[in-house]
Amino acid sequence: MNCLIVDDNIIALTIIKKLISLDATLSVVGECFSAIEAYEQIQLNEIDILFLDIEMPDMNGIELVKCLGEKRPMVIITTSTTDYAAEAFDLNVVDFLIKPVRPARFLMAVEKARKIMVVKSLALPDQADEFVFIRESNVVRRLKISDILYMEARGDYVKINVPGHTYAIHSSLKSVAEKLSKNTFLRVHRSFVVNVSKIDTVEGGMLVINQNIVPVSDAYRAVLYNRMLFL
Repeated sequence: MNCLIVDDNIIALTIIKKLISLDATLSVVGECFSAIEAYEQIQLNEIDILFLDIEMPDMNGIELVKCLGEKRPMVIITTSTTDYAAEAFDLNVVDFLIKPVRPARFLMAVEKARKIMVVKSLALPDQADEFVFIRESNVVRRLKISDILYMEARGDYVKINVPGHTYAIHSSLKSVAEKLSKNTFLRVHRSFVVNVSKIDTVEGGMLVINQNIVPVSDAYRAVLYNRMLFL
């Protein structure tokens, strides 16, 4: 299995690399010292397991996981604190390892990842859904995914913006975005997820989609630029 190690501490990164060498089925294909660098590597390479530190400058590990979408590999967190454990497991990481990581505990996490990969290999290929159904008040509507411009979190509701109309559904932005992760959707702000293919312009801390201004936070700006195709 192809592995990518992400840690801003060279000593911690080297230790994980040595632990990986204990399993002949694992291969280190990349080493990154920042989450932004890791995002670029994941877009360019086939990564099976991401060994990911959390506390890093510019973008932390949790933010990286949220940005990966359909290119997300299996994630094993390697960190020195339990502060992010609940949030990490909410994101369906494979395991959460506390430094210093014991070899036996490390291999246990790898075995979990291996079992997940086996299950995925036996599953039927996903079919790309062209439509989703949303419930607005007492009405269930069919919505074409490619029509979605962007989504905005508003309290306990998510506003789904399509050309000429806005739907409000009772849900969380996280829940909605996860169901659309195999499409071209990207979080650009704590409260906004956009359809990248619908972006008209990007300037500074904002972007424009169909004459609508959407804020772009500093934490997601680099990820947004990396997702965009430049000539």
